[in-house]
Amino acid sequence: MQPLAERIRPKNLDQYIGQQHIIGTGSALRNAIKQNLLPSLIFWGPPGVGKTSLALIIANELQRPFYMLSAINSGVKEVREVIEKASDNNIFNQNKPVLFIDEIHRFSKSQQDSLLGAVEKGVVTLIGATTENPSFEVIPALLSRCQVYVLKSLEENELLTLIQNAIKEDTVLSKKNILIKEHEALIRVSGGDARKLLNALEITINSLQGNDIEITNELVLNVIQQNLALYDKSGEQHYDIISAFIKSIRGSDPNAALYYLARMLRGGEDILFIARRLVILASEDIGNANPNALLLANNCFSAVNVIGNPEARIILSQCVTYLACSPKSNASYMAIDAALAEVDKSGDLPVPLHLRNAPTKLMKNLDYGKDYKYSHAYENNFAEQEFLPEQISSTKFYEPGNNTREAEQRAYLKKLWKEKYGY
Repeated sequence: MQPLAERIRPKNLDQYIGQQHIIGTGSALRNAIKQNLLPSLIFWGPPGVGKTSLALIIANELQRPFYMLSAINSGVKEVREVIEKASDNNIFNQNKPVLFIDEIHRFSKSQQDSLLGAVEKGVVTLIGATTENPSFEVIPALLSRCQVYVLKSLEENELLTLIQNAIKEDTVLSKKNILIKEHEALIRVSGGDARKLLNALEITINSLQGNDIEITNELVLNVIQQNLALYDKSGEQHYDIISAFIKSIRGSDPNAALYYLARMLRGGEDILFIARRLVILASEDIGNANPNALLLANNCFSAVNVIGNPEARIILSQCVTYLACSPKSNASYMAIDAALAEVDKSGDLPVPLHLRNAPTKLMKNLDYGKDYKYSHAYENNFAEQEFLPEQISSTKFYEPGNNTREAEQRAYLKKLWKEKYGY
């Protein structure tokens, strides 16, 4: 029997749960589907958020032939075979075939190159799915021909809707009398992953006898712990291990971080995937508390790329232990998110006149650049002036962390700006 997640896979956009920011009424993607003007796409998002389902729905809505490859077990040969089939199909069918490639980030450059010609000539409409940033993993020539859509983890209300739909509509579960007395454990173990949620629900229900079933938090946690291997059969453990790895470094535990690093290395994880995560962590979780962390992590990425296995394990170990033992700060991470939130709220505020570029006489006559103070012409290379738009003057985005280096930054900023930013 098919697993629950397959049995209740949505067949059309109305059945699809989540991602309303890209397929909601009036959205660009929904309009493109309605008008049958579908460009090549890349869906970027965490596992279990509906990337494959959305690709299937799009092909179904447009009544297009659908070809699917997984980057894990497909090579250049398989890609060329599918493209040849699609090309033959085009002769007899006016609807351009959809070629869906799951985990496209695992394709090598040569494999992606083998796709490029078919996409350029319009033999297929490509839909790629990836859990990794496509800017890093997809070759520029292919990426430039695709529109990237970011899919988000499902919200609690969406996950609850998924549970209720499964109980009511699934051919197996609908025959049982199922009461969800408590749902928190199901939501927690899912982590916003619909497939994990449905796996957990199905495993829990299958652990009980009879048709009258009551789901509680205690029951779910007990069953999932006992069936952990089964629960992780679809590869979710990959994401749990990297999550534990990052959180161990963030939590300044080098021993736990090394353990999870060893788990990934023994499991055959891509060493560049690990190194890339360390570069991100160095800024997100350490930042200005130890600026050398980013330098070391970036050098680690370069060295691992050049050296390869098995020696890469030593380089990764050095970087992991250094980052785990570094002071921590997420101030830079919080600062840019605060600034982005302000831009979203206030829109494109006018740049103060004295900061504007004035390459023409007309602009100078309009006072562009007038009264700007060149900082290096003043004592200590600083001249007090307004740099933010008037509407958000004195808004503070950067709050230095509680560590030695950022305490120095706080003192420096307070000396310069006094009470302006409240440092």
